[in-house]
Amino acid sequence: MSAEAFTSLSKAMALGLLRDRTAAFFMLVFPLMFLVLFGALFKNDATARAEIVQVGRVEVFDSLPRDAREGLEEVLEIRRSDDRDEALEEVRAGDVDAVVWQEGDEVRLRYSAADRVRAGNARALVDSVVQQANIAATGQPPAYGLTTRQVEDESLKAIQFLTPGLLGWAVAMGAVFGSAFTLVNWRKKRILRRLWLAPVSAGTVIAARVGVSVALALVQTAVFLGVASVPYYGLELSGDWWLAVPLVVCGTLAFMSIGLVVGAWAKTEEAANGAAQVVILPMAFLSGAFFPLDMAPAWIQTVSGVFPLTYLNEAMQDVLSRGQSWGAALPVMGGLLLFAAVLTAVAARLFRWDDA
Repeated sequence: MSAEAFTSLSKAMALGLLRDRTAAFFMLVFPLMFLVLFGALFKNDATARAEIVQVGRVEVFDSLPRDAREGLEEVLEIRRSDDRDEALEEVRAGDVDAVVWQEGDEVRLRYSAADRVRAGNARALVDSVVQQANIAATGQPPAYGLTTRQVEDESLKAIQFLTPGLLGWAVAMGAVFGSAFTLVNWRKKRILRRLWLAPVSAGTVIAARVGVSVALALVQTAVFLGVASVPYYGLELSGDWWLAVPLVVCGTLAFMSIGLVVGAWAKTEEAANGAAQVVILPMAFLSGAFFPLDMAPAWIQTVSGVFPLTYLNEAMQDVLSRGQSWGAALPVMGGLLLFAAVLTAVAARLFRWDDA
């Protein structure tokens, strides 16, 4: 492989990409917009306080010591009212999460399922207060105590989880669309035939295209990490964060192989665009790139295991946010390279020099 030919081809391909402003926008700026937007939306990602209405006197609340009351109000907004019917209407309308009142020795709670998370928080907090009051009424100290501590650093923010997922999606989108459109466009304009007849080896052409795609992915990585690390967002990289670089390289090769299959199959750029969208969009949503899948149905979690983006996102999160090292990165890198080899072989079987 001629170094001079490789350099010339790489430069020509990179300039061609930069001159296509639409392609450059969707590969570089468009994914970054999601990071900027989601990072701002979830910058202060503390769970909103549940809001309940207390009707009349509720002994378990009113008898709380001042410090306990203040601690409760940090997580539960309590508003007083004397009109139970009006309070219940507010709950039915979803304006408040629950209403609580006391009848004799029984505390009654009515809640809204409009926001199940906040309703669940309200139920759990009221139940905790009632249980503590029952223990206090016995005059006996609790038999057991609970000490809790967050395992992650106290500075952990939503951006720590948004950045790896959105970066993985950006890399996948750039590699799939870039390789698919390039192959279709070159075949349509008979550039493939000219390259075949030119005194340049196929390996040089392929290496140049791969090099441009990898360079684009590394630029995306640098921009994403740079933007996420500004004080406004506050991304804090773990010790072995640099392992994201080889992960991005392996991920780029894997997603390029998907693009090659799409480009080898599609006859027009419109068909390539549609096929790539069908691949990328479900993969992005079902791989946890935009939101975690912990609470998703079991079948969705099973389906997500088919997509390479799921493993790339998980490994990127491990090395960027969870402080893990080679043990988390190497298996995923090997799997991505194997995936790339298999799909590249499939693309080779489907490959056509021209549309004829």
